[in-house]
Amino acid sequence: MDELKLVVASNLIRLRQASGMTQAELGEKLSYSDKTVSKWERGESIPDAYVLMRLADIYGLTVNDLLRDGSAWQDPAEKARAEQKAGERTFSSQVVTLVAIVGIWTMAVIMFVAFWVAMGQRQWLIFACAVPVSLITLLVLNSVWNHGRHNMIIVMTLVAAIVTLVYLFLLRWQPWQLFLILIPAELLVFLCFHIRGRKA
Repeated sequence: MDELKLVVASNLIRLRQASGMTQAELGEKLSYSDKTVSKWERGESIPDAYVLMRLADIYGLTVNDLLRDGSAWQDPAEKARAEQKAGERTFSSQVVTLVAIVGIWTMAVIMFVAFWVAMGQRQWLIFACAVPVSLITLLVLNSVWNHGRHNMIIVMTLVAAIVTLVYLFLLRWQPWQLFLILIPAELLVFLCFHIRGRKA
C-alpha cells in the first residue's frame, strides 16, 4: 500500500507541475484544500476513487495511469510533443546552404548555355555574376544558422567580388584603378564589424 501511495504521489506531482498549477489551484478544481493535495503528493494518503476519476479527466489520462508507475506512461502533452518531434523532418543547415549555392550555379550554367547559343560572346560574365549572388545567399544563410559567425569574411569577399565584376564588365577600357577602391572599402567593412564599443 505504501508503494502505491508513493507512485500516486509522484504521478500527481509530475502532472500538476507539468500543467503549471499550484496545489491551491488543483485543490480549487477538485473542491479540496491545498493541504489535502499536499498530503496526496507527500504520499500520506490516496485520493478516493471519485477524485482519482476527476484527476484523470483533468490530465486527460485514465485512473490506471494515475495508479501505475509514471515511467510506464507519458502525459498527453509530452506524448504529443514526442510525436510531433518524431514527425518533424530534420535538415542540415550546411546541406541547405549547399543546395542554394549549387542552385545559383545551375541557373548560371543554364543562362550561360542560353546566351552562348543566342549571342556567342561574353557569356562567361554570367559566372562572374553568380559569385556575388552566391556570396549574398551565403551571408543570409550564415546569419540565420551560424549567428553571423564569419560574416565579416563573407562581406569582404563580396566587396572584392563586386569590384572585380564591375572591372570585368568594363574590361574593354581596362579600368585597373577600380581595384584601388578595394583598400578603403575593405578597411571600412573591417571597421564596421568592430564598431561595437566596450562595456563601461
